Amino acid sequence: MLRTKSSLSTWIQEINMKWLVLLGLVAFSECIVKIPLRRLKTMRNVVSGKNMLNNFLKEHAYSLSQISFRGSNLTTHPLRNIKDLVYMGNITIGTPPQEFQVVFDTASSDLWVPSDFCTSPACSTHVRFRHLQSSTFRLTNKTFRITYGSGRMKGVVVHDTVRIGNLVSTDQPFGLSIEEYGFEGRIYDGVLGLNYPNISFSGAIPIFDKLKNQRAISEPVFAFYLSKDEREGSVVMFGGVDHRYYEGELNWVPLIQAGDWSVHMDRISIERKIIACSDGCKALVDTGTSDIVGPRRLVNNIHRLIGAIPRGSEHYVPCSEVNTLPSIVFTINGINYPVPGRAYILKDDRGRCYTTFQENRVSSSTETWYLGDVFLRLYFSVFDRGNDRIGLARAV
Repeated sequence: MLRTKSSLSTWIQEINMKWLVLLGLVAFSECIVKIPLRRLKTMRNVVSGKNMLNNFLKEHAYSLSQISFRGSNLTTHPLRNIKDLVYMGNITIGTPPQEFQVVFDTASSDLWVPSDFCTSPACSTHVRFRHLQSSTFRLTNKTFRITYGSGRMKGVVVHDTVRIGNLVSTDQPFGLSIEEYGFEGRIYDGVLGLNYPNISFSGAIPIFDKLKNQRAISEPVFAFYLSKDEREGSVVMFGGVDHRYYEGELNWVPLIQAGDWSVHMDRISIERKIIACSDGCKALVDTGTSDIVGPRRLVNNIHRLIGAIPRGSEHYVPCSEVNTLPSIVFTINGINYPVPGRAYILKDDRGRCYTTFQENRVSSSTETWYLGDVFLRLYFSVFDRGNDRIGLARAV
């Protein structure tokens, strides 16, 4: 049921009245509650030369917070790999803390979770924030809307304590959804945006900026390691870089402009033949996208070159041919980043092999590609807000 502007105003007034009553009953808590981090049950196979990393991760998995690397406090937070389609991590909101599963998304800037007042079908299958149970909750009368590639939501801006592992942001502004469409069946509850504040739809300061401004992190950087195959092992780290998650040196790429995690890409090629981005193009490094997304005409050309056959909304190849497919090479800042067939082909629940190249349904005046989790499983990524650049290196 859609709320009118007047009914939304009434709802906000009702919450304020209930909140005033609640304040008289609930004492404020000053305790910082840390998320209990689980140990890994399984580890993906590594070659013999990586035994040091293997042993280190087994001993310290999910408990790397506040370990110093090169003099910086590094907070490492676990993510779960769900069928190579989405990587989620747990955060808590409120006092006492309520737990939510969110996607850490470098293509958006807003944090939001469902509210108790959301009546959309999507909200009924997710954890909803119970604002009356939090002694640190504060409401505003500001509403906002966000449209994603997979859905849209309407929310209201509120404030409360948000925790990511050992990182605590008090009086953090975020969104509570009051309407959601297109999120039915999604396993995550909400989204935590890690892009620059200038693209925030709610106008709220993003949590990374707030943590940075209050010096909760020693360096204004965060990084992603996305595991292959296994459910566990993926991490997002704040305030520094754990060098054990990649090999070689980080290749630093300047952003096209400060304010968006987009870089200039030189070309896309197969067997040294340019197949896309022939005059250079824009590439957005996007942890919130599972696939590699590009213009329809160019994606269709890639499917033709690898012999993918359309069936419904997907393109399939014979599973027996996956290992013989050519690598698709993305050249960024003069460095080649090959993505082999076994990385850009996934298997569905029926055992059929489909490509992870998808067309961008939003038209753009310039050629733009989204390098999602398919790319980032191969390449460890560092997002450096202090120097407006992205670092890439081969993931272990």
